[in-house]
Amino acid sequence: MDPKIQRLLVTAALGILAGWLGSFIVGSPRGGIIGLLIAGLLGSFVGSYLFQAMGWRLGLGNLLDNILQSAIGAAIVLVIAKVFLA
Repeated sequence: MDPKIQRLLVTAALGILAGWLGSFIVGSPRGGIIGLLIAGLLGSFVGSYLFQAMGWRLGLGNLLDNILQSAIGAAIVLVIAKVFLA
């Protein structure tokens, strides 16, 4: 498989996972799996920025840190979406 396609699929899968984990904190987004993907992908940017800006480190390993940061970011994105879509 082409490495670019593989990277895209892994990113999408991690985004869905992060959105799903974030939905446990806040509640499910509208749009089903697409909503989870969007929340997770946006959440990965928000979580990464937040953790870097605050200087926080989870210390659980690179992959697990990224998933949890993305899930926290996804929860933030879902809260903001609920405020504006309510």
